[in-house]
Parts: sequence; C-alpha cells; structure tokens
Amino acid sequence: MIREADVLRALAHEPAAKRAITNLRCLNEAYDYPKPSSFSRGMRIDVGDVAILLISGTASIDEHGQSVHIGDFRAQLRRTYRNITMLLEAERATWHDVVRTTCYLRDIERDYTAFNEERTAFYREQGLNPLPASTGIQAILCRPELLIEIEAIAMFKNKNSHE
Repeated sequence: MIREADVLRALAHEPAAKRAITNLRCLNEAYDYPKPSSFSRGMRIDVGDVAILLISGTASIDEHGQSVHIGDFRAQLRRTYRNITMLLEAERATWHDVVRTTCYLRDIERDYTAFNEERTAFYREQGLNPLPASTGIQAILCRPELLIEIEAIAMFKNKNSHE
C-alpha cells in the first residue's frame, strides 16, 4: 500500500522526475490543435519508489487523431476506456493502479445511465476492488462530436526503481 507520508518523505529527500507518456498505437496527437500541441497525453511522475500517472482527458480518438464512433455514446466510452488502458500499459500499469477518475459527459442527464452501466461492466471485467474515486461532470468538450472524456490518476510502486 502506498502511503501519503511515504510520498511526502520521498519528495523532501529527492526531486520528482517527470516525463510525458503516450501510446501511438491507440491514439495520436490531436491534429485539430495548433502545432505543437499544448499538452501531453499523460505525465509520469516518479517520487522515490512511487510512480504517479496523470492521464489527460482522453476520449474516443483513434491512432490517426480522428474522433471515432460519432453519435454512439457507449462505443465512445468503450474506446475511451481502451485508450486509457493502453496509456496505462505503456507505463506497465493497469486499472488496478487507478485511484481516481474525472468523467466529463456532454449531456449527463441523457447519458448518465448508459455511462454507469458501461463503467460498472468495465470495472467488473477488470476485477476492481476497491473502485477508483470518481467525479462526473457535465461539460462542453473540445470537439462537438465527443460525448465523453475521462482523465485518470494512477499510483503504484515503481516497477523500475531497481533498474
């Protein structure tokens, strides 16, 4: 178990190392934005032997930077989970390491029931216990065709700390 006191103690004795993370096999740069993009798909922060992943808002975007599953909320959510899964895998993490999600729905009244059904099924499939902390928010997303966007925070013992 990772304790907050351990992370704070490590920060006091050594600087945190950070670097951008990505996985171009599942999603690519957001081509609608000016070059260069003004954000990373995620950030990895290593503090002592603890790794923290901050996954940027992730949506139903493919490996070519295009929105996919236009008009299909459930399919967009499944693609979003796939993208986050692959970003986690790029850092040798899994959904078992996710401690928090923030979920942005374009129309929370219309889509929350479907969202909760799909999320529950996905978390059961992953075998998560305990479940991550989460917040659901209605929001205008960066592309009008996107119906869901999720950001995630994962924490785990750094599997590379001995390398």
